[in-house]
Amino acid sequence: MFTFCPLQGALSETLASQSLLELDGGVKVLVDLGWDESFDAAKLEELEKRVPTLSLILLTHATVSHLAAYAHCCKNLALFTRIPVYATRPVIDLGRTLTQDLYSSTPAAATTIRQSSLSETAYAYSQTAAAAQKFLLQSPTPDEIARYFSLIQPLKYSQPHQPLSSPFSPPLNGLTITAYNSGHTLGGTIWHIQHGLESIVYAVDWNQARENVFAGAAWLGGAGGGGAEVIEQLRKPTALICSSRGADRTAQAGGRAKRDEQLLEMIKPCVARGGTVLIPVDSSARVLEIAYLLEHAWRADAAAGKDSVLRSTKLYLAGRNMSSTMRYARSMLEWMDNNIVQEFETFAERQRKVNGTGDREEEGGPFNFRWLRLVERKGQIAKLLSQSTANSDTQGTGQGRVILATDASMDWGFSKELLKSLAGDPKNLVILTERPGTANIEKPCISRTLWDWWKERRDGVSVEQASNGDSFETVHGGGRELEIREARRQPLEGEELAMYQHWLATQRQLQATQAAGGAGGLEASADVVDDASSESSSDSDDEDSERQGKALNVSTTMGQASRKNIVLKDEDLGINILIKRKGVYDFDSRGKKGRERSFPMAIRRKRTDDFGELIRPEDYLRAEEKEDDTVDSAHVAAEDDKLGKKRKWGDVARSGHGAAHRRSGQSKSAAAAAAAAAAKDGDAEMAEGAAADELEAVEEAEPEEPTGPCKLVFESQTVAVNLRIAMIDMSGLHDKRSLNMLIPLIQPRKLILVGGSQEETLALAADCRAALLQADGERSVDVFTPTVGAWVDASMDTNAWIVKLADPLVKKLKWQNVRGLGIVTISGQLLAAALHQEGSEAQQQQQQQKEEEDEEEGVAHKRQKMEQQQPAGAAGAGASTAVALTNAANTAAMPTLDVLPVNLISAARSAAQSLHVGDLRLADLRRSMQGAGHSAEFRGEGTLVVDGSVAVRKTAEGRIEVESVGLPLGGRRSTLYEVKRAIYDNLAVVAGS
Repeated sequence: MFTFCPLQGALSETLASQSLLELDGGVKVLVDLGWDESFDAAKLEELEKRVPTLSLILLTHATVSHLAAYAHCCKNLALFTRIPVYATRPVIDLGRTLTQDLYSSTPAAATTIRQSSLSETAYAYSQTAAAAQKFLLQSPTPDEIARYFSLIQPLKYSQPHQPLSSPFSPPLNGLTITAYNSGHTLGGTIWHIQHGLESIVYAVDWNQARENVFAGAAWLGGAGGGGAEVIEQLRKPTALICSSRGADRTAQAGGRAKRDEQLLEMIKPCVARGGTVLIPVDSSARVLEIAYLLEHAWRADAAAGKDSVLRSTKLYLAGRNMSSTMRYARSMLEWMDNNIVQEFETFAERQRKVNGTGDREEEGGPFNFRWLRLVERKGQIAKLLSQSTANSDTQGTGQGRVILATDASMDWGFSKELLKSLAGDPKNLVILTERPGTANIEKPCISRTLWDWWKERRDGVSVEQASNGDSFETVHGGGRELEIREARRQPLEGEELAMYQHWLATQRQLQATQAAGGAGGLEASADVVDDASSESSSDSDDEDSERQGKALNVSTTMGQASRKNIVLKDEDLGINILIKRKGVYDFDSRGKKGRERSFPMAIRRKRTDDFGELIRPEDYLRAEEKEDDTVDSAHVAAEDDKLGKKRKWGDVARSGHGAAHRRSGQSKSAAAAAAAAAAKDGDAEMAEGAAADELEAVEEAEPEEPTGPCKLVFESQTVAVNLRIAMIDMSGLHDKRSLNMLIPLIQPRKLILVGGSQEETLALAADCRAALLQADGERSVDVFTPTVGAWVDASMDTNAWIVKLADPLVKKLKWQNVRGLGIVTISGQLLAAALHQEGSEAQQQQQQQKEEEDEEEGVAHKRQKMEQQQPAGAAGAGASTAVALTNAANTAAMPTLDVLPVNLISAARSAAQSLHVGDLRLADLRRSMQGAGHSAEFRGEGTLVVDGSVAVRKTAEGRIEVESVGLPLGGRRSTLYEVKRAIYDNLAVVAGS
């Protein structure tokens, strides 16, 4: 059994992806935890209801649309951290930097409390006031984000793995997951899920074409595979779940090289006029491809040795966590294309030669940027913009700049700040690299608005000629007004603060009353966050901030509690007040009984599996995985400045603010002097280095963010857009040609289309129905296009039954191993279930008769006496006995396959024939024949010719056709005989029994 339900991203314009797969036995697998730019917690309500039923979680890409909601769920959903999560190592590391960049860039990512939850709790306040507020939840800290991602289990490509299940999941029964390269992002995954007879391939957002950094998808064997067939592990699945995004897009003529050239040709005219090119990118996925392309274009231009536009243009990459992203990228070259690995090996070899000869090597590694400057602070962005304004005022035309800035949606990150400053100048250019999605058609994101303007072309188009003779278009902004909303935190005061505190107190009390024993539920929820048994109960002071929102998935219980006005007072907590209340160190135990007379101890449950206690991965993090806590550095500064406190290696002693200002002033003046001297001497590279040093010397006073309860407030600003808009598709997604070519080669029995707009999905569904029917005219493939929240039954249509093998038959079986599977042929007699039911009834009658005899001897009286003494144990025994009888009845009702009678053995033996199991590949046959000394080559369409006389073909149904021409030579075996023998050697022969 296999059913599928898309929770987000089906038949819609949003890019968010969430899917739920339910397998036989109640096993539920959640694939992806995507979110959109709205960060609306209401879109996670359906997921929130199903958290207690999930078995495991799989992540595909390190993008906002695939894992942005992961940290939110770990922080605010109970039991979520106890669900095993699996992903590749690049998805884990780059997803961590993406999430930290997201939460540090916009307060909207923390999400607001649902209005239904707030209205039910704030019954004592004005309902109108409660509905109008947007109270923010507490956002996870960088340390918490790092800890959440350390819980994810890393996997490698093509590595079959049997995952662990959550504590509240049914048995997985041999579930196997395997990750394959998707080609869209670094570590992006196509998941293959094998469970019983179901073989499911989950392929959302993949790219078959090779790029500069990313290898192609693993359908045909990956980069350098060059196969004409889909690999065996991904071929003929019982269900293929595929994204339809890009189904209406045709591939660009010229491929990747033409795309890269067109991007550079768009940049050159803009920077030649002194303009600034803004390219919005994501934080950790496609930014690697674009940054690598531009860096190497600048290197090639500088190596040419002539004065060109690019060499005099400055190149920047703006993002709050870009240094961490690039550090991870430099350590994951083995996940990239083979060309990247070869480039790194060449660079390493040159470095060894350079160290030996003493010469200076100018070129760097693949991601050791020489021309690309990283900008990670808002003060540096302001400095960049002020330098551009100063140059334009003094020289008339400013120096050209190319800035890659996060995020691609332009609703958060540095790209929004840059757009506000660059929008008014018609010399500037913004290049969109992908078609943006939208969470709300009425209020689209900024990049979607610009994309709509580019598509409309209302205010005119400028056609420019490229150096290679091609032409490209840029669309004028025309002074159209663009509304930019800025989200900020505002502390709660007065009635709002009281309302929030009442809501928070209700959440804690509800969590404490969920489980029996009052405070036991609160301790259990703390265990969800941290299951370490080594922590003492003194850490309860730190748990208050972590308990917020742990009971958000009990809205119905919360409504009942608000009506009954459940409030736990100090008397209700009892002896537990010593560990649950701050500042309480005494409890009057006089006149108390039982546990009220002893000090309470918070017992933390240990998580174990079949091999013992689980290992905490965060205790074994590498040095580069431990992120520096820049947010809390201001709070610990006083502790570090104490007299006698030892400093870490590399720390600079702080001798007062005056000295710091003097040093910064000296460094700034020295950098400015160096830049002026370099410009006077005409050394462009030295001037650029001095300017970069001046940019690094910018000191930014971090604004004080409110630490208490806050609400989300939006401030709108209208900007007149006069810059030009261009579009280059750098999304790295499948197009119409790739989908129409590969889906028939995959040959799925069921096809489910998700992850695209309604027009794209329906158009691709129609094309796939026609293509799959044409490929196999005997059967029609079911193509499903479900909506969000709709369940689809995609179970495999096979005639399979479960039978019981009799013991005499099992003893005669001779198993043969074929590629990890045990295969055997059986000739037996199927006995109907009615015969076994009669036998079971006879056994029950005999048992009943024996019990009556025991009652006559007085045994029943003794049992009754024992039941009176231990009623609970007797009830449990009775329940177990009933379950055992039920299981016995179910087993007896199962049909049984037994050995054949003596009079039918000879007839069955004559009818049994040998079976050839396996799938012969002509490429393997070609290698085996060449190894045996024969000449073998492919001719025509899929025809293998051996020794020029034997032709071997493989039909679409999998049959092998062998044709021979000519007579065998004397003294030698015929080539036909050798080919047939090689074919049989590549297949497993299972003898009939």
